[in-house]
Amino acid sequence: MNYAIIEISGRQFWIEPQKFYVINHLSLQPNTQVLLKRVLLLNENGEIEIGYPYLNSVTIDAMILNNFKGKKIIVYKMKPKKKYRRKNGYRSFLTTLYINSIN
Repeated sequence: MNYAIIEISGRQFWIEPQKFYVINHLSLQPNTQVLLKRVLLLNENGEIEIGYPYLNSVTIDAMILNNFKGKKIIVYKMKPKKKYRRKNGYRSFLTTLYINSIN
């Protein structure tokens, strides 16, 4: 089983080839090829390589599929007995990423 741990959009992801991932928004157009270089760990057929902090010899070939808004989150603030109530909604921007291969 081949997998890698990468750092992208401020978070770390365990990724495998030919799988889809939803990450924080990347300001790139859909159907754009992306080369990810921030690889922290690589497991290839049981051989583990750990970067310090990144592996320079490993790249991830990925494709941006689409950008969309996530599910709405309701934020409600209230102070009892003071008639203070605030209701806000928030939808974060997300990106779907498809991993083609680990090189």
